[in-house]
Amino acid sequence: MSHVHPVDRSSLPGLRSARRIPAGEHLYRAGAEGLAWRLHAGAIRLDTTGPDGDAVFASLAIAGDILGCETMLFGAYTFSATALTECWLLPWPEGVSAPAGDTLLASLAQAQQRAANIVALRGGQAMARAVGLIRLFGDSAGRVILPTRRDIADITDLRFETISRIIKGLERSGALVPVRVEGVPATRSYAVDPAVLNGLPAA
Repeated sequence: MSHVHPVDRSSLPGLRSARRIPAGEHLYRAGAEGLAWRLHAGAIRLDTTGPDGDAVFASLAIAGDILGCETMLFGAYTFSATALTECWLLPWPEGVSAPAGDTLLASLAQAQQRAANIVALRGGQAMARAVGLIRLFGDSAGRVILPTRRDIADITDLRFETISRIIKGLERSGALVPVRVEGVPATRSYAVDPAVLNGLPAA
């Protein structure tokens, strides 16, 4: 099993203002007041509250996305935001002279694309949904840190048992090869074999 290092904090712009959120912790909760954030690294799930008070998956944010900008309009967060993996965030806009208007338009375009991604991840064959999520979470070096199996099930609208079975199958096929990442459970960090993964159905 190979070893992969987590995010190097020294590479973060705006080092002093960077905020780290461990996997499983809340960035903010719906109805609270606070800042808008740019997600530098990691992935965050956005939830609404169901009639029974439980969290209901609403959307997903990955590196480059802006979260919580609705507070600039409404004064409070619309969703609750929880880290799926270790996350690094920076306050947005970044600096007094930041072109907030242009950046916000780019963020809205990203949000539309993310919504399309989510629709694709929640329909079609189970394998295609899981593979689509892995591709979405993968980095340019061919590595992926996955959310918990329960979070994957929520995002893809599949059963926990189905997700567990698919990931085991991908491990056996060599599409996912476990790697060791500091601070990440061994069952969630992988090297991705693109040759094998690309031969599987996509969402």
